[in-house]
Amino acid sequence: MSGEVVADAGPLIGLARIGQLDLLRRLYGRVVVPPAVESELAIGSDRPGAKALEGAIRAGWIAVDTLADAGAFQDLLMLLGAGEAEAIALAQRRRARLLLVDDARGRRIARSRGVPVAGVAGVLLAAKIRQEVEAVGPILRELAAAGYRLAPRLLAQVLATAGEE
Repeated sequence: MSGEVVADAGPLIGLARIGQLDLLRRLYGRVVVPPAVESELAIGSDRPGAKALEGAIRAGWIAVDTLADAGAFQDLLMLLGAGEAEAIALAQRRRARLLLVDDARGRRIARSRGVPVAGVAGVLLAAKIRQEVEAVGPILRELAAAGYRLAPRLLAQVLATAGEE
């Protein structure tokens, strides 16, 4: 298993929208994305967070890696969107230590293929443990206000784990 982290678009966009994208650099150093995820990031657009994502790619701590074998993820495309499918295949190929994905089906399928997963909530808990953030609650509320969907049960569980009930 490598020390690399592969990401789907959702967690990147969510964190970029609220100005917290740099948490990923501080926690993991570098994040790798496949081409389908890169296209979902809407680089060059006026969408919230797009400029932060563009800056991270330009700085090199978010890197794009192509999948040499398109056949490696064709079966996944029948179950998932292109971004999730390519991200899972890339995480498998690179033997990533972690795949950042919040889509429930994507997480389930990645786990069934032996890929360790975490979502935005897991990133925030890791950030709190490493004292990169004081509290996860305000960040979760900011994500929700920006339109990022997290299940109420998950929110309650994360707050309890963080000691912020």
